[in-house]
Amino acid sequence: QVRVVESGGGSVQAGGSLRLSCAASVSRFTTYSVAWFRQAPEKEREGVAAIDLDGTTSYADSVKGRFTCSKDNAKNTLYLQMNSLEAEDTAMYYCALGRPPLPGSLRATDYNYWGQGTQVTVSS
Repeated sequence: QVRVVESGGGSVQAGGSLRLSCAASVSRFTTYSVAWFRQAPEKEREGVAAIDLDGTTSYADSVKGRFTCSKDNAKNTLYLQMNSLEAEDTAMYYCALGRPPLPGSLRATDYNYWGQGTQVTVSS
């Protein structure tokens, strides 16, 4: 069974930083595409960042230049470094794995396995 667990969320002031982690208990981690999504109250879930099998990253326009997605294949772990946080970044953040992989996808339906989410709250 595939298990995905996010951690690292919290409350910060605008301009601050957080680093989210996603631990995946899965075989052949390198054969999955992995991504971060977020969902704020009364809004649809949106793709934030994705990383391909070769390490190429894709980002939503709203976070480009501020967020960095990376992964450690040896640890089966995905990361999201979030800098210059804004109040609009407040949301529940989810980690997702997709197989077969679709390079650069930020579409939720392309992902099969999801974590429980970790809350990020940014105060103005």
